[in-house]
Amino acid sequence: MSKIAPISGFPEYSPAQRIVEQRFLDVIRETFELHGFASIETRSIEPVERLSSQGEDADKEIYGVRRLADPGTDAKWGLHFDLTVPFARYVLENAGTLEFPFRRYQIQKSWRGERPQEGRYREFTQADIDVVDVGTLPAHYEAEFPLVIADVFAKFPVGDFIIRVNNRKLLSGFYAGIGITDVQETLRTVDKLDKIGAEAVRALLLERGLTDEQADACLRLAQIEAADASFVEQVRLLGVTHPLLDEGLRDLAQVVEIAAAHIPGKLVADLKIARGLDYYTGTVYETQLVGREEWGTIVGGGRYDALASDGKTTYPGVGVSIGVTRILGLLFGAGELAASRSVPSVVLVAVNDESHRAGSTAIATALRRRGIPCEVAPKADKFGKQIRYADRRGIPYVWFPRDDGDQVKDIRSGDQVAADPAVWFPPAGDLRPQVSRSGD
Repeated sequence: MSKIAPISGFPEYSPAQRIVEQRFLDVIRETFELHGFASIETRSIEPVERLSSQGEDADKEIYGVRRLADPGTDAKWGLHFDLTVPFARYVLENAGTLEFPFRRYQIQKSWRGERPQEGRYREFTQADIDVVDVGTLPAHYEAEFPLVIADVFAKFPVGDFIIRVNNRKLLSGFYAGIGITDVQETLRTVDKLDKIGAEAVRALLLERGLTDEQADACLRLAQIEAADASFVEQVRLLGVTHPLLDEGLRDLAQVVEIAAAHIPGKLVADLKIARGLDYYTGTVYETQLVGREEWGTIVGGGRYDALASDGKTTYPGVGVSIGVTRILGLLFGAGELAASRSVPSVVLVAVNDESHRAGSTAIATALRRRGIPCEVAPKADKFGKQIRYADRRGIPYVWFPRDDGDQVKDIRSGDQVAADPAVWFPPAGDLRPQVSRSGD
């Protein structure tokens, strides 16, 4: 038998970690639905040609799909590396049956053929929301998404966070206003600021044909940061004019002002944010954990105007993606996130002896019908052993069937009280495993 070895970049979770993941997904689903987003699911594969058209590095990241029986053929399909590209295709295929503006959320796995490292995986779960419309999409939708993200992270113990926003129109208009012709290449270069620093970015800009003055102007713009609309005046002081710059400043100011009113302290205009994918055209978003900025972006997204088009009709949209596996992997790796127990069961129903197992099963059935997760002891051992079994699994209560009236024991405190399976209920904090961050 060959030795079993792990495959890097494909995470597998323990029962306790899986509980944490499921709780996070529950929070995400509930919050998305509170904001009026409806769920869809798309297929795992898309034509390679479509996937590879979404950025300079996309073709390097695609996992091709073909039959093992066809070893000499090129892959026609590839596993999607995000959920935005398949969503755009879904909109085009189903436009005749969708109600616009269409608000969708989608929680699925994606695959990306890159080198695995801390927080970056080859297989990962994403949670996306988008709004798309026909022809035009009002800019006010771009201000809505930070509110949703803030709601998610306020409900899940990830610690403090900051949402950083910019606008591609602002950047493109500024670059055009100083005479840069290859705007997309400049955007991709400036987007590397956090990774390689200002001097390295400046050197790259000069290598790609910018003048010293243009490179310096790009870096001065990238240094602007504000939690209110004061960034507008800071940009104006740089002396650059262009109609697209004006539009971007107006749209970004609206995002910042709405965030300041509803989620004060959680959003900042950061004009070095660019996002690397080519399809973004308006507001772009990146979210970081405060104190863990070295982890980079855990939520990203933006406005796109031409990703979904059939040649006659265009469906502009805006959306963000939560990197579920990325967030959890980083927090698990740092030992900062844990579940209060590794099983859903809150009660272990003891078995007096095997001839009475049916009675224990009846108690468990009555508890389950009332929404109380429980299990029946695997063996009719001495009660001490059954209690130790519950303790090892993190089950806080043991139920003892008795002829003179059942009793339930909190094995943490030792308290034992009379109980009726038709009315007993555990404290709310015990009913489901609780998720907490260390230090909270």
